[in-house]
Amino acid sequence: MENGNGGHPAQREVGFDVVGSTATNVADGFTMVAVGDLIVSRAVTRSQDSGFGAVVQILRDADVTFGNLEVNLVDIRSFTGYPQAEYGGAYHLSLPEVGPDLKAMGFNMVGRANNHSLDWGVEGMRETSRVLDQSGIIHAGVGENRAQAGAARFLETARGRVAMVSCATTFMPMARAGDPAGEAPGRPGLNALRLAKSIVVPPEMLESLRQIRAVLPCHWPGGEDPSVVVIEGTTYIAGETAGVSYEPNPRDIADILRNVRRGKQFSDFCIVTNHGHEPDNCRQLIPDYEPSFAHRMIDAGADAYIGHGSHQLRGIEIYRGRPIFYGLGNFFEDDLGTPSGADMFDEYAKDPRVDTDAEVKVAEMAGGFTHPLFYESTVTVSRFELNQLAELRLYPIELGRSKRFADRGVPSLAPTQQAKAILERLQILSKPFGTEIVIENNVGVIRLRPNLLA
Repeated sequence: MENGNGGHPAQREVGFDVVGSTATNVADGFTMVAVGDLIVSRAVTRSQDSGFGAVVQILRDADVTFGNLEVNLVDIRSFTGYPQAEYGGAYHLSLPEVGPDLKAMGFNMVGRANNHSLDWGVEGMRETSRVLDQSGIIHAGVGENRAQAGAARFLETARGRVAMVSCATTFMPMARAGDPAGEAPGRPGLNALRLAKSIVVPPEMLESLRQIRAVLPCHWPGGEDPSVVVIEGTTYIAGETAGVSYEPNPRDIADILRNVRRGKQFSDFCIVTNHGHEPDNCRQLIPDYEPSFAHRMIDAGADAYIGHGSHQLRGIEIYRGRPIFYGLGNFFEDDLGTPSGADMFDEYAKDPRVDTDAEVKVAEMAGGFTHPLFYESTVTVSRFELNQLAELRLYPIELGRSKRFADRGVPSLAPTQQAKAILERLQILSKPFGTEIVIENNVGVIRLRPNLLA
């Protein structure tokens, strides 16, 4: 019997459940490998480092293998673009052959929204998309307008269809994609999650800042929030613990939630990936907005949340039976891409008529990326059974920090003592989330307890 809306009631009810469901829907044994930042400038599958082959085997054994692509794939000999005045701290550039090489390693999905997405302008963004498409690698996070940049992209696997939504909280202001409005066209760029930043200070310090603001020129008193002081565009608020606080943009949150919901409606498994350096790269501290944001993504249908950008490991949380990686560090730190661009020479007081690109790169690394923590990370392997995360394995890797500049940055499995130190550090970082990591034969293992599946 049909009702007034047409169709069989049972059929309509099943259809609604399918569209509205946020449940995981993959075949038993579905495996996701997730790693952090791919800063790689050359094809390395033929690397002389025999340890790299063992890492590649882990990547190839998964249904979906994800990394954050922090480079542009262009051939400078034929490239029609140019280095931008705004860039993500370095002009990350790779040869087009890196695309098929990443595919050969096992990567079939990469995030694109990050602070290097438009180092080489819209032309670099488009050329990178072309290379990835030709290489058969699904990518998300950039596009010709805001809608395209934020849309989920899909990978077909034997155990289920995988969706991915990629966003970034750390990006160059001019890199943010925009939608059309009236006659104004949309703007190419990345899928941005804007954050309003506030500096948290003790109440007595806030009063001192208020007094400073009062004597500055162009200050109009009256109608002010007593709990907030804004000086030269920087917002200060009172709090018990000094630090930095972030408030996500409501519209950006709403757009991302819709794209996650849509991604899950058209797939069996949905990944949300977020690139952020907040509060900075020198700490393992998770920004205050992010746990709530990650939870909302999973509530909307995400089956995994993958954070990257801090260039070092941060904690792991299991929420509603799904993995949340707050920071996966670097997978590659092979920053040999040339050329560097004149602005980068200027920034490090180098002369392109005398100094080389390599000398500029070394100067950049010396400014904050020489610490051993930037050369240690993990390859994470999440295995699902009965549509639940059954086990999460963490393989410690090291990126050859002690090697000469031309050879460092390619991962291999960490030796025993170093592996133990990496995993013990990750145990400490994950403990606040109630996550228990057991170390077995140089591998970290998380096995879900029933109360973690609620």
